[in-house]
Amino acid sequence: MPFARRPLATWQIRTRTLPLGTRTLVMGVLNVTPDSFSDGGLYFGTHVAAEHALAMLDDGADLIDIGGESTRPGSQGLCPEDEQDRVLPVIEAILRERHNAVLSVDTYKASTASAAAAAGAEIINDVSSLTWDPDMGRTCARTRCGVILMHTRGRPDEWRTQPRLAPDAVIPLVQADFVEALARADASGIERNRIVLDPGYGFGKIHDDNYPLLAHLDDLLALGSPLLAGVSRKSFLGRTVAAATGTDDVPVHGRAHATIAATTAAILAGASIIRVHDVRPAVEAAAISDAILNAL
Repeated sequence: MPFARRPLATWQIRTRTLPLGTRTLVMGVLNVTPDSFSDGGLYFGTHVAAEHALAMLDDGADLIDIGGESTRPGSQGLCPEDEQDRVLPVIEAILRERHNAVLSVDTYKASTASAAAAAGAEIINDVSSLTWDPDMGRTCARTRCGVILMHTRGRPDEWRTQPRLAPDAVIPLVQADFVEALARADASGIERNRIVLDPGYGFGKIHDDNYPLLAHLDDLLALGSPLLAGVSRKSFLGRTVAAATGTDDVPVHGRAHATIAATTAAILAGASIIRVHDVRPAVEAAAISDAILNAL
């Protein structure tokens, strides 16, 4: 696969636009949860979460993605009221300090998306691509937020028992499901220039299923929407490094170098936005990747 020249685009979010394609945007992950796979409990509270968001912005994050419910494999759902109790005060606290911060809410619940937009969020990041809540499409259209449609195969409680995909089946599956997701968005009244697609690394793709999705990410550019890649600290990276180094496992916080390798590959294959836990190394990797792409 040659390096992929990303098409230039303007992402229309709730109150402004973001240019995509010339410079990779870095989205910092902020999990306001006690049980996320990577950093559960570390930022579970308004003050500590807001402080971490400000630190990520200082490190160069362009956007902050705030999630109140874990979607790790085997996770259980959270009621909308509890989710909102976690994320809304954090949105408000960040915007008090940085009123121009671009905030995303990671939710598949329409009521949370609506409340987050009212609190100042600019982007709705739906891991279900508008399928887990029948009101989500209409809510995204009404709020006029930017929308991230992420591909997922099944639900978190199904992922551990799902059959593997054949390597040559991964991209066709994601492509076909995205065609349906874009049709749902269009039927809901969401304008195409508000949509970014995330292929959903690890979300129903088991271990090595994720590598075809990296190797052929550029195939998804044919769908006509900008791409976001979130490979940060994923378990498939840990398994690969463990096999290469002869260890039993590589814990979450030992996957930093693997994350940078996979993130760089995603940028060079067409991703306009990267979603990461460790912002500063990703900003540096993106700068080098962008310089390569701009030299094509």
